[in-house]
Amino acid sequence: MKKLGLAVLLFSFLLLTGYQAVASNRILQQTAGKEQVDIQVPPPPLSEDIYPCTMCHADMEVNLERRELVDFHEDIVLKHDEENRWCMDCHDANNRDFLHSASGQLISFEESYKLCGQCHGPKLRDWKVGIHGKRTGSWNGQKQYLLCVHCHDPHSPKFPKMKPEPAPQKPGKIK
Repeated sequence: MKKLGLAVLLFSFLLLTGYQAVASNRILQQTAGKEQVDIQVPPPPLSEDIYPCTMCHADMEVNLERRELVDFHEDIVLKHDEENRWCMDCHDANNRDFLHSASGQLISFEESYKLCGQCHGPKLRDWKVGIHGKRTGSWNGQKQYLLCVHCHDPHSPKFPKMKPEPAPQKPGKIK
């Protein structure tokens, strides 16, 4: 009997996750080629003292050379495909208050998910339908999403390993 229950549970899980993937693809196919204007996000977590970037960079000559950063940005350590990426692969050299796509299109920091989605397409798809990341609001109405950078450091996005907390105790078992 336990084996049958486990099989039903496993089948239900696979059916549900398969349905979510199909639903995700269907939503993206319906919006393919259209600008999705209903994505609401809070402002990105930018520090007042370093944004807008043009406060400091407006009169600076752009240095495209890969190097260790010093002066004001020494705390940024690139651990995001660091063998192939450099700052100017994402940050726009001509307009420092913007990011840019691989094709050179300017992307505001409020729409940084478009930049992340170029390399992380499946995560972007899941984010848009509420499977990855945090989304609040009505299931069939207005929604608000957190940007990738609200949870992930864009320069070092992998979460550090954490020791799991013990499982909560069932009510009535607490002594």
